[in-house]
Parts: sequence; structure tokens; C-alpha cells
Amino acid sequence: MKPRDLVELVLLGAIWGAAFPLMRVAAPELGASSVAFMRVSIGALVLIPLVMLRGGLRALLRDARALAFVGLTGAALPFALFAYAALSVPAGFSAVLNATTPMFTAMIASVWMNEKPTRWAWAGMVVGMAGVAVLVSERVSLDSLGSLPAIVACLLASMLYGVGANYTRSRLRSADPLIVAAGMQGFAAISLAPLAAIHPPEAAVSAPAWGAVLALGFACTGIALILYFGLIRRVGPSKAVTVTFLVPVFGMLFGSIFLGESISATMLAGAAVVLAGTAMSVGLVGPRDRAAGGEG
Repeated sequence: MKPRDLVELVLLGAIWGAAFPLMRVAAPELGASSVAFMRVSIGALVLIPLVMLRGGLRALLRDARALAFVGLTGAALPFALFAYAALSVPAGFSAVLNATTPMFTAMIASVWMNEKPTRWAWAGMVVGMAGVAVLVSERVSLDSLGSLPAIVACLLASMLYGVGANYTRSRLRSADPLIVAAGMQGFAAISLAPLAAIHPPEAAVSAPAWGAVLALGFACTGIALILYFGLIRRVGPSKAVTVTFLVPVFGMLFGSIFLGESISATMLAGAAVVLAGTAMSVGLVGPRDRAAGGEG
């Protein structure tokens, strides 16, 4: 990996890690559905003009049905679920649960894509789930199950990312990644519009909340996807997916610095186990004869 690629990988990890504290700022005032709607709408406004400049609008419309499904499973629902979770659990906590996405992607691929994980990959999935159990145990013990809906929302969002990733591989394998990114944000915005209209903000929104949602849409969605697909093109999916290991680090770090969130020993231990299991399940560590398809 060239120095430029490494810098962009770290930058991408920082941008996606920042999304979780930003949701903690925006969601209490704007509401989960409005945060998700504004995020994908701004992301679409960044990406779709680039597609139009490259003459890709016709291809986007041609794959509209597939892109609508990817937009729902890979953006609209996960973003809304993570924004909902941001109402009650720390940013770093959500960021660690988000790191289970490649593991869920591998699990779904084993069924949907008929890809057979190795024993090592299955062991990684078990280890990853054990890490989730360690992480969740602290939250449950602290608030007597009060965080359980948020925990379920984070895990469901990560699983939906896996569904969207596998569907993209199955139906949009030959599509231009920029067209996929732009189309999924556009259709996600359309699908979230009714929900956002039904649940508008209940009071005046502060400048920090507006700033947070603008940053979510422009940087954490539009710019981040451009960086991500650029990395995939230059270094390949297996290396680009290592950003998974940076996101929780920055999520916990930014949550601690800017929101004063505490980072407990249990949280660090759970994060370490989750990341180890993810690395095993997607084949980043372990025997060379690992299963295909773990890249997501």
C-alpha cells in the first residue's frame, strides 16, 4: 500500500468514526429519521452530480430497482437505526458494534452466495459474537436492559449492511461503484422522506445539531464513499476493508474527547475481541486457504 493510500485509509477511518459522535449530537434534536434522511440526501447531492458529469445517469436509472433495494438495506435503514441508537448509547459503543458488519457479510454470503467459510472463518464469527456479548454485558448491567433496543438496532443495522453488500455483489457486480454509491443514497433519501415528514423535529434545532447533520451528509457519506471506492479501485477490497478496524478506534476517541464519554476496560476488551473475530471471519488473519467472499 502506497503512502497516499495509507493516509486515505486512516482519513476514511477517522471520517466514519466521527459519524457516531455526530449522530449523538444531531439525533436528540432532529430525531433519528430526520438525521438519516438529511444524511443520505446530502450524500446524494454530493455524488449524483459527479455521476451526471461522467454521463452515468442513464446507467443509474437502468439499475434503479436494484439500487433502490441497496439504498434501503445499505443506507436508509442502517443510518436510521444507528441514529436511533445514538439517543441512548455512547458513540464508541455503536462504532464497535458497527465493526461486526464484515462478519455479518461473511455469514450472509455463506447462505446467500453459497460460499463455504473455512473452520477458521466460522471460529472467527463465534469469537466476534463472544466479543459482542462482552460489550453488551456492561451496558445491560449498567441500566437494567434500558439500552437493549439500541443494541439490537446497532446489530440489525450491521446485518443490513451485510445484506446490502451481498446484494450488490450479486446484482450490481459490473456496475460503476460511483453509480452504486450515488444511486443508493438517492433512493435511500426517497424511501426515508415519508418517515422524516411524519416525524419532524419537535423544537428549534441548534446550530451544533445542524452542523453535525451537515457533516454527516457531506463528509461521512458523500466524501467518505468517494474515498472508499477510490481505495477499492487502487488497493482492492481486502485491503480497503481494513478500515473496519480504524472506525471503532476513532469513534471511541472522538466520543471521549468531544462528548466526554468514558471508555471502560470492558468496552476495550469487547472491542478487541470483536475486531479479532472480524479479522478471522473475513480472512485478514489465519490460514492462507481461507474462504472467499469475506471481503464484503
